[in-house]
Amino acid sequence: MLNKIFSYGFLVFIPISIVAHWLGWNPALIFIASGLAILPLAGWLSTATEEVAVVLGPSLGGLLNATFGNMTELIIAIAALRGGFVQVVKASLTGSIIGNLLLVMGLSMFLGGLRYKEQSFEPRIASVNASIMSLAVFAILLPTALNLSSPYIGEAVIQKLSVAVAIVLVVVYGSSLLFSMKTHSYIYDVSVAAQEEESNHGVNLPLWITVLLLATVAVAIESELLVGTLEEATTTLGLSELFTGVILLPIIGNAAEHATAVTVAMKNKMELSMSVAVGSSMQIALFVAPCVVILGWLLGKPMDLNFNLFELLAVGISVLIANSISSDGQSNWLEGLLLLSTYLILGFSFYFLPNF
Repeated sequence: MLNKIFSYGFLVFIPISIVAHWLGWNPALIFIASGLAILPLAGWLSTATEEVAVVLGPSLGGLLNATFGNMTELIIAIAALRGGFVQVVKASLTGSIIGNLLLVMGLSMFLGGLRYKEQSFEPRIASVNASIMSLAVFAILLPTALNLSSPYIGEAVIQKLSVAVAIVLVVVYGSSLLFSMKTHSYIYDVSVAAQEEESNHGVNLPLWITVLLLATVAVAIESELLVGTLEEATTTLGLSELFTGVILLPIIGNAAEHATAVTVAMKNKMELSMSVAVGSSMQIALFVAPCVVILGWLLGKPMDLNFNLFELLAVGISVLIANSISSDGQSNWLEGLLLLSTYLILGFSFYFLPNF
């Protein structure tokens, strides 16, 4: 019942947000309406991607999922970048990583652990993912560290370093896909089997391709409305752009994946839940963030990997705690509570932290 309300009921906010924009309503109302409209659209986009991926087969399907898995976040980031909200884009990227590792994984472990005393997942996959996320944090940290150690180095140098790092991260991402889908696919067989079980039905390919295209266009429109009212709305609501970027935008963009990860965890399919949560974080760090940096460079926007120091600290803490908890391939409700508590503490910190 709740899924139907979420998938269909919230679609009413699409015409509401568009009419509100045309009639010049209060920016805060447009911001809220467009944000609520993106929630079901993200769900339809995710579902359509998964359905089309079933028809394409394991290799092409896996590539499609990997490419479009975070399309909502990428569209929102591009819209914000075009609107000149570079710092909000950076905040949303770090916020997505933090949210997936702490909020999504935490809720999955906590609610799944309340139903099942202990849940398990493949420790080898957890180990590989931990190494990849550690590399991503190290790579993202370098431009900021360089800027802090040499304050007179100049933005142009930081930009060039960021683009170079972004290209390396994209190569690492491609290599991780080759590893998981080709050379070492046997390690991921359990997760793939769980996904196939979730989608064990006939697929109307023309229908889902249409849904995929329409949802993508609709998300792009709603993202423009969301970003267009961002500055005035955050002022009206008493929220900083930093808090909005780190907390609110990632929750809106990741809502569908949040629901999927938690739902399958409560069905005792923690392998699939971890794949969704950690896999999404990896996509953000290795694919979405580098793509936004490269696009910013091509569009002449000053987008680089020179992040707010507290944002990097938050990402580092998130990766460290998530890696520590997932390293043994076992989870329980207390570990989920620890992740959620960390997310709440960081959320309060970002709320009280002054704006950019």
